[in-house]
Amino acid sequence: MYKKIVESIKRIYQKDFVPLHEPIFIGNEKKYLNDCIDSTFVSSVGKYVDIFEENFAKYVGSEFAVATVNGTSALHIALLLSDVTSDDEVITQALTFVATANAISYTGAKPIFLDVDLDTMGLSPNSIKTFLEHNCKLENGKCINQKTKKQIKACIPMHTFGHSCKIDEIVEICNKWNISVVEDSAESLGTTYKNKHTGTFGRFGIFSFNGNKIITSGGGGVIVTDNEELAKKAKHLTTTAKIPHRWEYIHDEIGFNYRMPNINASLLVAQLENLELFISKKRELAKTYFYLFQDIENIHFVQEPENSKSNYWLQSIILKDLENRNEFLEFTNKNGVMTRPIWQLISNLEMFQKCQTDKLTNSKYFSERVVNIPSSVIL
Repeated sequence: MYKKIVESIKRIYQKDFVPLHEPIFIGNEKKYLNDCIDSTFVSSVGKYVDIFEENFAKYVGSEFAVATVNGTSALHIALLLSDVTSDDEVITQALTFVATANAISYTGAKPIFLDVDLDTMGLSPNSIKTFLEHNCKLENGKCINQKTKKQIKACIPMHTFGHSCKIDEIVEICNKWNISVVEDSAESLGTTYKNKHTGTFGRFGIFSFNGNKIITSGGGGVIVTDNEELAKKAKHLTTTAKIPHRWEYIHDEIGFNYRMPNINASLLVAQLENLELFISKKRELAKTYFYLFQDIENIHFVQEPENSKSNYWLQSIILKDLENRNEFLEFTNKNGVMTRPIWQLISNLEMFQKCQTDKLTNSKYFSERVVNIPSSVIL
């Protein structure tokens, strides 16, 4: 069975070795990159950062976009602007990439890891609702965790592999408890939920442009928001909190060197021009995989959830159990098809083992069964 799958994937890609996800550069990347080099403005000052921020905000439907050096730094700044401090807690999912929890830790706050939904692999609104009702009280407008006596300031749902979680329900619940929502949309550029782009439901949304993302500049991230004051503050903090002046170096608070270089932005401007093509090709690949796996016993291909139009950033399958998952990973990687398991639960990592969780039933189920299969755009 696994041999048939490997042969089919190699036939789809027409390659003897099929990587998990390759970047595609088919547009104006070299043109804009050379223009950037010729201008000599290759660092944090230059026109491509401004062009990218404007074009990106327009694409996702937010009022403002602030480019950063990577998605983790974008998440860090969004949490700081949500007033998260070392005395606070932040709700997120255990089934996520470690950067989500790392960004929380950068603020000094503690994560609370809750379960995901079976139909989205994203943070479950019911898990949040149940946790808050059983463990928390609103005291003077603050959500206080009765077990730890700390305030829960923010919630970070993540749109797993480009599939939207039930973000509208999460925002509604969090609003009732005065909890800020910061969407980790690192993987979901091009994904909409109920005809609205992910990352635009909460107070902030963040996206990543790492080398394996649907568009890339090798690195890079962005914060989106509809709040002009917060957008200006994000720009200020990510540029070392420097007060604009023709020659003086005056900084009015602790800032961060999180600026996206102009040279990276030039690549992203070009990549963004082809995003719709990339998404359409990934959705075609998803259809191909669906037909490939529909008659294979004990393997389920993950499709977009209800109300979501997914970018299918990483194509995923669910196997019968941990033993089958490990056999599949061993066979495919040995035979020229790169596959990867879903992340280990963050709550199991040594530095997060003492964090509060719920039972994480669905998260544990996925962690033992989900595998990502080759997902590169095929032109």
